[in-house]
Amino acid sequence: MCYLIAKRFDCTGSLALQTVHGQHLAEFKRHLIEKIGYDKIQLVTISRPSAYGEYEPYRFVDSEEEFEKQVVNM
Repeated sequence: MCYLIAKRFDCTGSLALQTVHGQHLAEFKRHLIEKIGYDKIQLVTISRPSAYGEYEPYRFVDSEEEFEKQVVNM
């Protein structure tokens, strides 16, 4: 288990999706990067949110679809 985090560089807080490592996660991240680029939003994978205070506060979402929609609108 891991968390995919999306953080806008100039804002406090981030969006988090609980997921699992693997090819599907890599492809999902590539898909998102194609849509949003590298300029404004950072996508990172972390092991546990409590260990990464620099991304707090977290807003957790329940699905990839919801995560993608919110990331695109960041």
